[in-house]
Amino acid sequence: MYQVFTMTRRADPSSVWWFALAFVVPVVLGVLLALLLPGQNWLAVILWIVAGVLLGVLLFLIVLGRLAERAAYSQIEGQPGAVGAVLSNSLRRQWRSSEMPVAVHGRSQAAVYRAVGTPGVVLITEGQRGNLTRQVDEERRKVQRIVPNVPVHVVHVGTGKESDGKDAVTLHKLPRAMNKFKKALNRNEVLAVANRLDSLTQSPAASIPKGMDPMRARAGRPR
Repeated sequence: MYQVFTMTRRADPSSVWWFALAFVVPVVLGVLLALLLPGQNWLAVILWIVAGVLLGVLLFLIVLGRLAERAAYSQIEGQPGAVGAVLSNSLRRQWRSSEMPVAVHGRSQAAVYRAVGTPGVVLITEGQRGNLTRQVDEERRKVQRIVPNVPVHVVHVGTGKESDGKDAVTLHKLPRAMNKFKKALNRNEVLAVANRLDSLTQSPAASIPKGMDPMRARAGRPR
């Protein structure tokens, strides 16, 4: 816990004030209730103070978890694979996703990820949005061909306002943005759609032909 606190404070110095506020306010409130409420005996006073301290510790841990997650994502934001880390660690159980992209732009390393949840299929783009227009369109058509009655949404992950004037979702707000879409599937349908897409599609890594590893090849003996 101390290491998480240190990492969060180093990434966001203002987080110390949020930690102090989350702990001090419940403690002060408990002390005031213990002293100001009429008809209190010594046991009630102690219980109010203990309750304030416990509530302060609980709020401190909640704030620490939220700010630590944001600080961790800020350190990997903008790097290839950051969206995959969020999809594999921060989504709720009703989502089915993979940390591997379903499409990659060769030059810029921009990528498209896919997640299936109660809102339907969500395509998440990472990198330069303009480089992924063709990949997103192809993936959308592929999904609509395999599961034609399932809604398809697109979310772009960036640092805020992009150069094209369109808004982007920051990395730590990605799970919240995905859960804002209107629900269209139940839990069983989510599992069925995810299994169908996984069985009929393959990741870019799976399309690489397998053969001899040139790093392990041995030179022929001279005759």
